[in-house]
Amino acid sequence: MIELTQQYEFSKRKATLFMEKGLINAYFKALLEMNHYKKLMTAVMSN
Repeated sequence: MIELTQQYEFSKRKATLFMEKGLINAYFKALLEMNHYKKLMTAVMSN
Protein backbone atom coordinates (compact mmCIF):
# COMPACT_ATOMS: atom_id res chain seq x y z
CA MET A 1 0.00 0.00 0.00
CA ILE A 2 2.85 2.38 0.83
CA GLU A 3 4.39 1.71 -2.57
CA LEU A 4 1.11 2.51 -4.36
CA THR A 5 0.76 5.74 -2.39
CA GLN A 6 4.29 6.77 -3.32
CA GLN A 7 3.67 6.02 -6.99
CA TYR A 8 0.41 7.99 -6.87
CA GLU A 9 2.14 10.99 -5.28
CA PHE A 10 4.95 10.83 -7.84
CA SER A 11 2.40 10.79 -10.69
CA LYS A 12 0.65 13.74 -9.08
CA ARG A 13 3.90 15.73 -8.96
CA LYS A 14 4.61 14.85 -12.60
CA ALA A 15 1.13 15.98 -13.63
CA THR A 16 1.56 19.30 -11.85
CA LEU A 17 4.94 19.84 -13.48
CA PHE A 18 3.59 19.04 -16.95
CA MET A 19 0.62 21.35 -16.40
CA GLU A 20 2.91 24.22 -15.41
CA LYS A 21 5.09 23.66 -18.50
CA GLY A 22 2.07 23.45 -20.80
CA LEU A 23 2.71 19.87 -21.94
CA ILE A 24 -0.90 18.85 -22.41
CA ASN A 25 -0.39 15.30 -23.74
CA ALA A 26 2.07 14.44 -20.97
CA TYR A 27 -0.28 16.02 -18.42
CA PHE A 28 -3.19 13.83 -19.51
CA LYS A 29 -1.01 10.71 -19.46
CA ALA A 30 0.08 11.55 -15.92
CA LEU A 31 -3.58 12.01 -14.93
CA LEU A 32 -4.41 8.59 -16.36
CA GLU A 33 -1.49 7.14 -14.41
CA MET A 34 -2.80 8.80 -11.23
CA ASN A 35 -6.24 7.32 -11.88
CA HIS A 36 -4.70 3.87 -12.35
CA TYR A 37 -2.89 3.99 -9.01
CA LYS A 38 -5.95 5.38 -7.25
CA LYS A 39 -8.03 2.44 -8.52
CA LEU A 40 -5.35 0.01 -7.33
CA MET A 41 -5.28 1.65 -3.89
CA THR A 42 -9.07 1.39 -3.66
CA ALA A 43 -8.95 -2.29 -4.60
CA VAL A 44 -6.26 -3.00 -2.00
CA MET A 45 -8.15 -1.13 0.71
CA SER A 46 -11.41 -2.97 -0.01
CA ASN A 47 -9.73 -6.38 0.38
